[in-house]
Amino acid sequence: MWDNSLDDEYRALFLKETTFYNDVVLSIFLPSVVQDKLPHFLLAWLRNFIGGSIVYFVPGLVWSFIIYYGSRNRYIPKDCVPSIKSMLLQIYVAMKAMPWYTLYVTLNEFVVESGWTKCFPRVSDVGWPFYLISVFSYLSFIEFGIYWMHRALHDIKPLYKLLHATHHIYNSQSTLSPFAGLAFHPLDGILQAFPHTISLFLIPIHFRTYVALLFLEGLWTTNIHDSIHGKIWPVMGSGYHTIHHTTYRHNYGHYTVLMDWLFGTLRKPTLDDDEPIKGS
Repeated sequence: MWDNSLDDEYRALFLKETTFYNDVVLSIFLPSVVQDKLPHFLLAWLRNFIGGSIVYFVPGLVWSFIIYYGSRNRYIPKDCVPSIKSMLLQIYVAMKAMPWYTLYVTLNEFVVESGWTKCFPRVSDVGWPFYLISVFSYLSFIEFGIYWMHRALHDIKPLYKLLHATHHIYNSQSTLSPFAGLAFHPLDGILQAFPHTISLFLIPIHFRTYVALLFLEGLWTTNIHDSIHGKIWPVMGSGYHTIHHTTYRHNYGHYTVLMDWLFGTLRKPTLDDDEPIKGS
């Protein structure tokens, strides 16, 4: 069984990996002479900001063009296509929050590099059976944690009014778009990501897998706000999440609807779920 203690070798491997990520992303934008003069933490923050922006804009632009302008009658009814103004507002809100999102991710990397978490750098250190169990445990914890954090942001009225209401101005198919996925008050987005941080101290997880899952999360937020329902149980398809935006009281889950099913907040999509329902 893998030893939880992280020695200097592990910390060096984590630092080597994040430095590699910095080099891959920042070499396009910053000469090596400039990079050599900047502290590692700042380079990691810049890399995460650039990478996060790319993950936000590229899938959002490509997917929006396909579903709204390339084949919109196939995917989205004409009267449900969000306006350019709505999408620009979502981009504005998301990009105001992006420096804070990426600072938060960079702080998480820092605690990993410092050897304070249960991350491990190599699958060979634990073996494939343990690795698979750890990924399943991590995803299960994230599913549970994000469900309850999201639900708390609705049930605790001051949190909703001060933070989460910013995201819920998009309350119908005609205002939701892939760009709404990161359009949160910065603190709201960070609170919903907090289960990721807690898990680092509780559940052994392969560091590169952790980074890949954060990347997947950026893509996932694009998917569940495009109003195209995949209908694959128990996946939290966009149809389920659109209901969340129209009723405010259902479908708080993350990747799946399992927590909603377990805790009684599940509502399945129907043909009557396109109209916004006022509430808080």
